[in-house]
Amino acid sequence: MPEPAKKTASAFTKKPKTTEVVEGDTAVFEAETEKTGIKVKWQRAGAEMFESEKYIIKAEGNKHSLTINNTGREDDAPYAVIAGSSKVKFDLKVKEPEKSEAVLHTEAVSTPIVSDSPTPAETHPGECTRSSEVPAPEAQPELPLDPVGLFVTRPQDGEVTVGGNITFTCKVAGASMLKKPSVKWFKGKWMDLGSKVGKHLQLHDSYDRNNKVYIYEMHIIQAKMTYAGGYRCEASTKDKFDSCNFSLIVNEAPGTGDMDIRTAFRRTSLVGGGRRMSAACLSAEGHEEGGELDFSALLKKSSFLRSVNRKSEPKTELQPDVDVWDILRRAPPSEYEKIAFQYGITDLRGMLKRLKRIKKEEKKSTAFLQKLDPAYQVDKGQKIKLMVELANPDAEVKWLKNGQEIQVSGRYIFEAVGNKRILTINHCSLADDAAYQCVVDEEKSFTELFVKEPPILISHPLEDQVVMAGERVEFECEVSEEGAAVKWEKDGNELKREETFKYRFKKDGKKHYLIINESTKEDSGHYTVKTNGGESVAELIIQEKKLEVYQSIADLTVRARDQAVFKCEVSDENVKGIWLKNGKEVIPDERIKISHIGRIHKLTIDDVTPEDEADYSFVPEGFAYNLSAKLKFLEIKIDFVPRQEPPKIHLDCMGQAAPDTIVVVAGNKLRLDVPISGDPIPMVIWQKVNKNSCNVLSNADSMDSPDSSSDLSNESKCPQLLSESEGRVRVEMHEDHCIFIIEGAEKPDEGVYRVTVKNPAGEDKADITVKVIDVPDPPEAPKIINVGEDYCTVQWQPPKYDGGQPILGYILERKKKKSYRWMRLNFDLLKELSYEAKRMIEGVVYEMRLYAVNSIGMSRPSPASQPFMPIAPPSEPTHFTVEDISDSTVTLKWRPPERIGAGGLDGYNVEYCKEGSTEWVPALQGLTERTSALIKDLVTGDKLYFRVRAINLAGEGEPALTKEPVTIQEILQRPKFWLPRYLRQTLVKKVGETINIVIPFQGKPRPKITWTKDGQTLDTKEVGIRNSTTDTILFIRKAEHHHSGTYEVEVQIENMNDKVAITMQIMDKPGPPQNVKIIDVWGFNVALEWKPPQDNGNAQISGYTIQKADKKTMEWYTVFDHYRRTNCIVSDLIMGNEYYFRVFSENLCGLSETAATTKTPAYIQKTGTIYKPPSYKEHDFSEAPKFTHPLVNRSVISGYNATLSCAVRGSPKPKIFWYKNKVDLSGDAKYRMFSKQGVLTLEIRKPSPFDGGFYTCKAVNECGEAEIECRLDVRGGVGLGI
Repeated sequence: MPEPAKKTASAFTKKPKTTEVVEGDTAVFEAETEKTGIKVKWQRAGAEMFESEKYIIKAEGNKHSLTINNTGREDDAPYAVIAGSSKVKFDLKVKEPEKSEAVLHTEAVSTPIVSDSPTPAETHPGECTRSSEVPAPEAQPELPLDPVGLFVTRPQDGEVTVGGNITFTCKVAGASMLKKPSVKWFKGKWMDLGSKVGKHLQLHDSYDRNNKVYIYEMHIIQAKMTYAGGYRCEASTKDKFDSCNFSLIVNEAPGTGDMDIRTAFRRTSLVGGGRRMSAACLSAEGHEEGGELDFSALLKKSSFLRSVNRKSEPKTELQPDVDVWDILRRAPPSEYEKIAFQYGITDLRGMLKRLKRIKKEEKKSTAFLQKLDPAYQVDKGQKIKLMVELANPDAEVKWLKNGQEIQVSGRYIFEAVGNKRILTINHCSLADDAAYQCVVDEEKSFTELFVKEPPILISHPLEDQVVMAGERVEFECEVSEEGAAVKWEKDGNELKREETFKYRFKKDGKKHYLIINESTKEDSGHYTVKTNGGESVAELIIQEKKLEVYQSIADLTVRARDQAVFKCEVSDENVKGIWLKNGKEVIPDERIKISHIGRIHKLTIDDVTPEDEADYSFVPEGFAYNLSAKLKFLEIKIDFVPRQEPPKIHLDCMGQAAPDTIVVVAGNKLRLDVPISGDPIPMVIWQKVNKNSCNVLSNADSMDSPDSSSDLSNESKCPQLLSESEGRVRVEMHEDHCIFIIEGAEKPDEGVYRVTVKNPAGEDKADITVKVIDVPDPPEAPKIINVGEDYCTVQWQPPKYDGGQPILGYILERKKKKSYRWMRLNFDLLKELSYEAKRMIEGVVYEMRLYAVNSIGMSRPSPASQPFMPIAPPSEPTHFTVEDISDSTVTLKWRPPERIGAGGLDGYNVEYCKEGSTEWVPALQGLTERTSALIKDLVTGDKLYFRVRAINLAGEGEPALTKEPVTIQEILQRPKFWLPRYLRQTLVKKVGETINIVIPFQGKPRPKITWTKDGQTLDTKEVGIRNSTTDTILFIRKAEHHHSGTYEVEVQIENMNDKVAITMQIMDKPGPPQNVKIIDVWGFNVALEWKPPQDNGNAQISGYTIQKADKKTMEWYTVFDHYRRTNCIVSDLIMGNEYYFRVFSENLCGLSETAATTKTPAYIQKTGTIYKPPSYKEHDFSEAPKFTHPLVNRSVISGYNATLSCAVRGSPKPKIFWYKNKVDLSGDAKYRMFSKQGVLTLEIRKPSPFDGGFYTCKAVNECGEAEIECRLDVRGGVGLGI
């Protein structure tokens, strides 16, 4: 078995990185080693660095640092830090100091500048602004310049709070340009921001002559949540084009403590020519026309005006917000440039495009009743329908895709349902992501379809790999869709195709491959494959290539004319080598042969001569190894031997007291040459001496002497004679020696072997001990005794059998549960029986196994440990606060921990401790899964600390603790109602509907709630009341007429109280009109008259519906609907028929259930052949103006449009005038006046409290005049305190 390779992983846990400094500054590099006490060297340009005044080298434990003072141009060089066999390279770049402050400003990084305050152009005098400090350009990290494309610096992703400002900057190199580049900004895929320039968006550009750089900026002012998303910047010249993407994140504005949330609904009102404004400029999203949200409306009027006057005395007055597009739409084209300059619009071309589009949109379509939406989105593979509604159902429709007409197919289906035309696209693909048009005659309706791809999932993740340096590495993963785009990263850095083609990327259907042809130590690290739906991480460990010797060459003693064979075996079969004789290379010939088969190298010398006696060595190519052995030549001396010579065994151990021991590795061949002498040739007997039995091995040429056979039988109790060529254990006999052979030694072959030689002249004996050694047995399965976030502690026991050699150490491996690849964790043998494994991924299930190693090799792997998952306890809960306190209870509230981990969250443990004590008492029984807790039965007056811990499978996390002790005592809070907006005006409900009114309030201790109606206590049998600690509820299961009225609710705590009133109106359908009768019949006309219904359903009658029916068919047809008068003339009747008429009354609930019908029919007479019209005196229809419906006093809310209505009649048609406090309103643009069928309406746009007063409507004609008056109150909202 191969010996364990040495550890090749980096010795550094923190590596120094390339740094760029300004000339004269100080540069600091830091590194951390995995172990303490390791000697670290620093190098500059390949030469070792030593400490001096300029270079300061420090080492504290495992932390090492290099400080370079007063850097200069000579310090711009490559550096390296070395610890053991690990070497990390990095660079120091020294740049020249900036020439001037202006240059420094232009070269600042294009990181978006975020500010919560408006730009100077947008900040009006008298406003207070809130801004966040922007760091100086020197403090911002400088981004690397873009070496490819037009951009020198690209816009970076930004983040801003609602109402804040942010600036995105890009720089384009202009040194080689003859003409200024064209730069456009886009939002999303197609929205050109050049046409959106205005109050909230400004585009600026400038040119830096010193650096020859064009600078383009996009300012987003008072950001809103809808501004979040992806943006794109495009730069183009005559022959080049470049673009880059960036994103904007808009966060919600944080809370401001005890601020009243209802004031967010209060709008800033411009009073007194723009002198009054908000004193606290807290930003919130609102309508441009309605002003910004005012969070300071609860201030007293007097103090508010005083503070504003003090701040605005030396400054000019504010100008009210205007709609620039409305001004441009009304202005002549010659004034466009002047208006754009006045309001800060720099993109004139974009302004003209948008203005042209606005004017086009104002034109009403004659072909389409309903056009396509601007854009549609559909998931890939799904179906979508595009629908338009036509004015002419018979019109011909064409559908176009990217300007090409669409033909009917299995994927494109055309449908016509009435005047609707529908295009259905089945199984949408990326090819359907295009612009579509619907063409009817000369008109077109445009839209854009976006096909959204489903997320690409990783179905087969990457697996960890351990390879030798120089080997080929191949990472493989499988995704859920063919042809999907993936991104490969190494230690967080994206991998790209380089000139050296070190990394190769390969696609095969759903499988993706990353290939590293010749791996080096620098390729070690974590490799990640990412898709838009997930990622997979695997670790690559590169081991240094090391040659291991499985069998070395051994010394040989060879006689003349015999064959000498030197043999060795190494771990790499591709390694070549040379044979040396006394340091000189051996040249093969007919007698000397050199062979290389697989991992075995042989040197064979035939017919050995005395000249062959020397030192022989084998040297592998490329490795510092030298395997040596000696060849001894055995001379044979022939002496005169008498015929009767006793047998003799010639062994080196014969004279020693202890028996000779021969060690053989299990599985190897044991060949033992035993020289013998004697005359005549002695008989050789081999015995294995055991405690219970013995085996006898003999040569087949045994002597025929009966004495010899009888001696053998007496000496051996269980003889077993083997032939020369049979068996795994055998004896070969020669004249002067015998050979004892064991093929493939096994453990049972171990023991003491006795060789006995006999002849008639005597006998001789010798004992030889054979010891068989082997690799150890596999250890038992390791145990996992401690598990953390990314580590665990492994423990094991030694193997039962050590293979006859002491255990040198252990090798530990791990793998993921679902993987088949084991990864080695240590490269130095582990001497202890436990190990802490690190660098694991939390939430992944792992298994462990180990090998035992002795001098022979590694054992088989142990069984795998029980699967385990690295997990860590959660972090402390966040935003831990005390929400409420009473005399015996405390309500706590918190948010989940920022890091929960793979172990999930089992719940929370809440405890408290008295001040001055160290004993924590559980506040709840067991764990709670909620993020709030009500702790009861506390002692009034105690001062307690509270803490909460998050708990999961890994145990308890760190606690969140109250900073100060909490006193258990009720806090007095003034009672106050928070009346919802919809209850501040009359609540209108229909009969039979359910009424559920919830009114929140505040107050401690628990207040007393009292409901009354029109000053009387409510009947709890008809009306349900439910009170809690934070709100009161009024519930009516089925509303009736008598439930209408004014309800008052009072909250009271001791001598403090608060009241609110709610007006409720329950209405129903009206009754039928009264006394419908036919007044006159003439020609084809019938005059009808009726009276209003007796029951109006508790709501104003809004009109009448008149129907007619022929007496023959009695089928009713509507003549007038929503008719407001109580008389009418029905025309276009058929001569000779008789007609009945009926009238329905109508209010907000609808038509009356029954109608009033004429008692007798009206007969339309036929005309005679000769008709002499009677002579009538011409009737004078002139009539002075008369108001048939008066103006009604109204009370409205500030900021919402209000209308005043009345009805007038008169002949000729009177001329109408409106007055406010006797002042004519005809020339004021704030008021709009309408007149339709005698109904007069005055609309007041967004009234303020100053618009309240007496309004007069005056009607004048030649017959006279009439006036009517009403009062209008404009409320500023509930709780103003004014």
